[in-house]
Amino acid sequence: MALKATILKATLNIADMDRHYYADHQLTIAQHPSENDERMMIRLLAFALNAHEDLEFTKGLSTDDEPELWKKSLSDEIELWIELGLPDENRLRKACNRARQVILYAYGSRAVPIWLEKNQSKLSRFGNLRIVELPSESTETLAKLAERNMSFQVTIQDGEVSFSNEGALASITPAPLFP
Repeated sequence: MALKATILKATLNIADMDRHYYADHQLTIAQHPSENDERMMIRLLAFALNAHEDLEFTKGLSTDDEPELWKKSLSDEIELWIELGLPDENRLRKACNRARQVILYAYGSRAVPIWLEKNQSKLSRFGNLRIVELPSESTETLAKLAERNMSFQVTIQDGEVSFSNEGALASITPAPLFP
């Protein structure tokens, strides 16, 4: 019998001073059985960093031809494709060919610089690709905030992201890696 996804609810009250975006989002997230809390919370972080009324979670891990999040136009063109982790260069090439903009949120501590060194020459030809590294200490702290029902005040200012709830705070400073 196959394991089913765990359904989580999250409320994000986003105040993004860098983009002048202020909104509340009620989100339903399906956490795949093989997905840990850190990865699931990174999906929430990626949503907050790119928040828009048309940004949505996809089937993610269970589908090879969809990103973690995407924003589509009214004519069904992919405007934004968001990936997580350290994917294969072929996957990023496919994403860059299908979407107007692609953002990869890379995490995994020591593996990130090795992955980037191995793939940088191939990835440099994609003008619509941006890679951002998430510090592992920060993502591990963020993972500790995971619950079935979550409510966060998310503040983004000067490149720093703060997730706070009634009893905890996690701060993350994403670092642009590429281009």
